[in-house]
Amino acid sequence: MNILGSPVLGVFASCNDEFVFIPVDASLDTVNDLEESLGVVACRTSVSGSSVVGSLMCSNNNGMVVAGFILDKEIRAIRKHIKAARLTEGLNAAGNLILANDTSALVNPDFSSKTIKMIEKTLGVEVKRGTLGGGLKTVGMAGKASNKGILVHPKSSPAEIAFVEDLFKLPVNIGTVNFGSPLVGSGILGNSKGYVVGMDTTGPEIGRIVDALGYL
Repeated sequence: MNILGSPVLGVFASCNDEFVFIPVDASLDTVNDLEESLGVVACRTSVSGSSVVGSLMCSNNNGMVVAGFILDKEIRAIRKHIKAARLTEGLNAAGNLILANDTSALVNPDFSSKTIKMIEKTLGVEVKRGTLGGGLKTVGMAGKASNKGILVHPKSSPAEIAFVEDLFKLPVNIGTVNFGSPLVGSGILGNSKGYVVGMDTTGPEIGRIVDALGYL
């Protein structure tokens, strides 16, 4: 599927096992497709008016970390559904910078110790700094984590893969999405109930996604 005409689902939306947070102007068809596929309730939201909510927030079943410039009224609406905390540094694209499931998180290595502690508390996970894709700091877009497995950028080094395997205590596989994009987190939405991928994703890519993230 696409969201707002785009296959980069992870840029425009974020989900856990209960909710999917989507742009205010997403179509009713998009809402229905996401609710059915993921077994969740769709919540329309924005971050300082922006529709790229998936890039600006990272959620698991314990909580959400969101860009520091989110408006007060927006975070109040989100907090009706889930515990949420703001980033307080210049690094704001939480969805791009944090790769998380319900037990662990890999984050941009430039995050301060204070921010690391906030992420640990909000998401209820162990947090470590690291990279994927041979040095990319945007680990939230360079990987996708479920509670059963991890899919990462195909150029991730053996050392990066080993670090992620040790952190998450889960198998790690490499793959692509949307006809060859290495930024797998940008094209997948998934939880413990199901998943959706960008419209341009090929059959072989879907096979790798399903296998890596445990949707068999």
